[in-house]
Amino acid sequence: MTINEKQDEIISEFEFLEDWLDKYQQIIDKSQSGEKMPEEEKIPENLIEGCQSKVWVTAQYKDGLVYYHGESNTDIAGGIVVMLVEILSGHTPEEILDSELYFIDRIGLKEHLSPTRSNGMLAMIKQMRLYAMALKAKENEK
Repeated sequence: MTINEKQDEIISEFEFLEDWLDKYQQIIDKSQSGEKMPEEEKIPENLIEGCQSKVWVTAQYKDGLVYYHGESNTDIAGGIVVMLVEILSGHTPEEILDSELYFIDRIGLKEHLSPTRSNGMLAMIKQMRLYAMALKAKENEK
């Protein structure tokens, strides 16, 4: 499944929700359904700078594809990181770096997140792209 197909899937999960309280609940549900990170990965090196909540993200490179893990100590940030992990995992660094994450606007996240949460989400995206860039550079060295 492509990055855009994964985004479209998430958009369709939110489309039928009219009320923003329902959308927040959907984000919270995402947080709680996400794969939990091993405790040993919840270290300062994996914390996202710029998030008010604690958000940890790791990336692994396997067979030319990047696989992310992410978790947060809060439900909203946790739901956002779970969606980003779902969308971006299992793709090449190039696909990740070239992707346009339009689901953020389409589900209304951009206008409904507080400035601090919005900055945190942008920090998550930036870190995930940096991981992809670093893994791509590492691969090119071989």
